Amino acid sequence: MDLTLKVWRQKNAKDKGHFETYKVKDISPDSSFLEMMDILNEQLIAEGISPVSVEKGCKSSGPVAFDHDCREGICGMCSLYINGRPHGPDNEVTTCQLHMRKFKDGDTITIEPWRSAAFPVVKDLVVNRGAFDEILQAGGFVSVNTGGIPDANAIPIPKENADESMDAAACVGCGACVATCKNGSAMLFVSARVSSLALLPQGKIEAARRAKNMVAKMDELGFGSCTNTRACEMECPKSISVAHIARLNREFLKAKLKD
Repeated sequence: MDLTLKVWRQKNAKDKGHFETYKVKDISPDSSFLEMMDILNEQLIAEGISPVSVEKGCKSSGPVAFDHDCREGICGMCSLYINGRPHGPDNEVTTCQLHMRKFKDGDTITIEPWRSAAFPVVKDLVVNRGAFDEILQAGGFVSVNTGGIPDANAIPIPKENADESMDAAACVGCGACVATCKNGSAMLFVSARVSSLALLPQGKIEAARRAKNMVAKMDELGFGSCTNTRACEMECPKSISVAHIARLNREFLKAKLKD
């Protein structure tokens, strides 16, 4: 496959940034999207200087910077906005799980970083998602009894609750929900984190404090409000349900009523 790539290039957070256009050839349909990006960077390194942008007439500064780690759809690091969609045209996958067979020979692919005030661009396609870490830290700890290992059935948990909690815990914190939301809301991420513990007895002790603190930190960091468009649910690579947002709202209201 021969492809044209329009890639966002930005030196740092203060740089205005611009698109540059590159050509890549003989890309295997079985390659992953990140492997295609690796091939592009190898091409840029081999050439010594980067190809001239068709639109800007500028030269980029070396290989394209992009985030990745596990490349197994687990860590959520590979956060790219591809042709107007978080993680690209496939459903229920992260960028590292996206394969080039989803594109056609001769296609033009536009690649951007997440667009959110809460995720400032570090360089090129890399954004700072530290805001999510701050929200998790605001949630605090979970109290547990130390000592001997308890029996597996000491705290019975209904299977329905356990399954729903695990579904919420599947969130990888990639930020696709924020990137696709017209308001830049982090409600799906926060609700998944709150819901995974709200359904379990182990998370009940700090439940009220957790809900209040995480929502307060989310607002403080500049994330937008939720208007229930469900775009977050549609683009989430782990199919986290917006039903968890309803649970977060209930947990938050209960905490406020207790106050």
